[in-house]
Amino acid sequence: MARVTKDTMIGDLLQIDQNVAPLLLNIGMHCLGCPSSQMETIEEAAMVHGLDPDDLVVEINTFIDHDLG
Repeated sequence: MARVTKDTMIGDLLQIDQNVAPLLLNIGMHCLGCPSSQMETIEEAAMVHGLDPDDLVVEINTFIDHDLG
């Protein structure tokens, strides 16, 4: 099963499971297609959007487990 960490790049995350995009959009990450966002880590993106990176990683991994499980 795919697992992500705070160091996973947003671009890599979307390759792991493109269905995670709505989850990211719903929390304010509206720039998923921007080249710069593709090279941000989950931690960097969370911090820019005022989110706790650890909580976001748990939420993403839970989503991926359910989506790909």
